[in-house]
Amino acid sequence: MQCLKMFGTYRVISKINGVYRGIASLSSLSETHQMLYKTCRDFAEGELKPIAAKIDKEHLYPKEQIKKMGELGLMAIAIPESVGGTGLDYLAYAIAMEEISRGCASAGVIMSVNNSLYLGPIDKFGTKDQKEKYITEFVSGEKIGCFGLSEPGNGSDAGAASTTAKLEGNYYKINGTKCWITNAFESRAGVLFATTDKSLKHKGISAFIFNNPTDGLTLGKKEDKLGIRGSSTCSLIFEDSLIHAENLLAKPGMGFKIAMMTLDAGRIGIACQALGIAQASLECAMEYASKRIAFGTAIIKLQAIQQKIADMALRLESARLLTWRAAHLKDAEKPYTKEAAMAKLAASEAATFCSHQCIQILGGMGYVTDMPAERHYRDARITEIYEGTSEIQRLVIAGNLVKEYGLN
Repeated sequence: MQCLKMFGTYRVISKINGVYRGIASLSSLSETHQMLYKTCRDFAEGELKPIAAKIDKEHLYPKEQIKKMGELGLMAIAIPESVGGTGLDYLAYAIAMEEISRGCASAGVIMSVNNSLYLGPIDKFGTKDQKEKYITEFVSGEKIGCFGLSEPGNGSDAGAASTTAKLEGNYYKINGTKCWITNAFESRAGVLFATTDKSLKHKGISAFIFNNPTDGLTLGKKEDKLGIRGSSTCSLIFEDSLIHAENLLAKPGMGFKIAMMTLDAGRIGIACQALGIAQASLECAMEYASKRIAFGTAIIKLQAIQQKIADMALRLESARLLTWRAAHLKDAEKPYTKEAAMAKLAASEAATFCSHQCIQILGGMGYVTDMPAERHYRDARITEIYEGTSEIQRLVIAGNLVKEYGLN
């Protein structure tokens, strides 16, 4: 509950022509969720928005801001207090992730990976000793983790892991390359997936916790990306790297199941990142349209502009409700694979749509770096790709519907 202890008063900041913006359905949430929302919104407005352009332009890791997020409890929101986490639920995580991403999408994805992809599987499947070692030190923002699943030749086929782990005495010898690893350069540990029995195919994949740095592990070059440039992305190259057997997560052969369950939760986080980008795009468009005069009036009064902002708001609010629904199902410990895929698909496409329409409303001003619109546009694009492309989300949704209707 750290994030609720840091502020004595709370206020909603984003102000357009004297009107404060709020999430319409927020008032139906608990006081804790409302306080968290306002705390995160204040932090995003005061600490992240002012530096977001600089972070993007100079490819800077927002080290001090991540530490402050850790102090607020935002780097381990749904992790139990018994191991140093904040002890809130996944709906709280969804609300916080959106607001942080609204301020800076790079900070949002750093937060998402640490919460969902690194801490999540260790909290669910780790031993007491693993949790004490690899969770407690990763909740403050001083240390962050990463997630090593994707490989150069496998793309969306997560079950085709060519990275191998061979047991030799008390250690597993790891050989292979993981790519597109967010937080890789700054991480001090990570969750790794490697094949321990090739004959079993995806059932022969196991999960491990690894330290970074460690002998035999080298990092590839930092990728020069279209967007979210404040987060590092590179390959993890393992060459006879040794991981102690005590760092095996759960049991041998459990890796694929752990990966799929982790991605379900992670998709809620990325959906929230996308919501934050979409919300920032809508706010940018609204503020500009209220001040830009054309044909003798503010363009926000023109029907063509109103239709655009109506469509933006519709997609944004619809995606938010889908995302909160998925978070609610997870908190209720009910199946949510389909709902998480729906949320991620709807939110990522809403982010792309809203950022595109924002540029259209701003016209030439939307195409230059003087305004944040073009950054939102670039940041939005990745949300349709990582943690499962839009095509994969549709396959997940359809596959679950086939099962629900008993047609498999």
